[in-house]
Amino acid sequence: MGKCICNINKSAIFELVGLSNISFQVGQRGTVRDYPGFSPSVDAEAIRKAIRGIGTDEKTLISILTERSNAQRQLIVKEYQAAYEKKLKDDLKSDLSGHFEHLMVALVTPPAVFDAKQLKKSMKGTGTDEDALIEILTTRTSRQMKEISQGLLHSLPLVPRSAPEFVEPNGCSVYKKSLGDDISSETSGDFRKALLTLADGRRDESLKVDEQLAKKDAQILYNAGEKKWGTDEDAFTEILCLRSFPQLKRTFDEYRNISQKDIEDSIKGELSGHFEDLLLAIVHCARNIPAFLAERLHRALKGAGTDEFTLNRIMVSRSEIDLLDIRAEFKKRCGYSLYSAIKSDTSGDYEAALLKLCGGDD
Repeated sequence: MGKCICNINKSAIFELVGLSNISFQVGQRGTVRDYPGFSPSVDAEAIRKAIRGIGTDEKTLISILTERSNAQRQLIVKEYQAAYEKKLKDDLKSDLSGHFEHLMVALVTPPAVFDAKQLKKSMKGTGTDEDALIEILTTRTSRQMKEISQGLLHSLPLVPRSAPEFVEPNGCSVYKKSLGDDISSETSGDFRKALLTLADGRRDESLKVDEQLAKKDAQILYNAGEKKWGTDEDAFTEILCLRSFPQLKRTFDEYRNISQKDIEDSIKGELSGHFEDLLLAIVHCARNIPAFLAERLHRALKGAGTDEFTLNRIMVSRSEIDLLDIRAEFKKRCGYSLYSAIKSDTSGDYEAALLKLCGGDD
């Protein structure tokens, strides 16, 4: 009988599995929570039986991996490797395929490593997925960005301290160069400068609002755009990429008082291209992150094809944070539920796993 682990201390778990430098954000509005009566050895054995031999028991995989928190999944990963001398991720990859495989592998990946891989993929090959870059860099906390940017597990012997890399818990590289290096080589201009500022993880996380600073920043933004010929892009970057979201919301109110325009309208009129897209995303996130991500999901699910890259990322990364709020915003925006959208746009085991993560219909 496997030992039950209750009242999970997530920091202790990540230290136990060799991920002591990684935290992960857990909110009160997620659809996935710690599973009561959790036993990593029982789950590891059930997963092994599900993928061993001819045929795969996908229902068991879905049931376990979508109903355990990420911290619990990391204990399953550790237990699986200790018991069977195989990496669970590798066995999932060899036994599954397609979008379902990608989703299952994402679920057993630590959050910061998952984000690192998503960023790498968005900048891999001939083109850059600017929308993915913008989404990740605008919705992660400063601490999360620092963990990604600084190499996560710099204490591992395979990672030189002078050249941090993105690594898996076993020491294998996810990135061969820093996030900043990749951003610098794959983007340009003001867009690159703003992305690098966000990647530094220096945004203020305070909930306290400074009224005088809001007035001052609003005036600076007005002077940098509407009031002058040409635009001072650096002023927009510094304020929008470094101030806390509550502070920015107050600044946007003050900006409207000064200019008689919403900040979104000024950004659209003064800026262009991916830099404009990035700053608009920051404004939307400052106002309402779940609404911003609901819109991203709507785009991923509408039309002839489904953007599984975006769909997987948001469903996995927000399932323990605010997916309930994203569901509510999706219903408000679209008039139908996220659950029904997933049901109509996906199929098979992939659909079943996504619906479990979704956590119910609205």
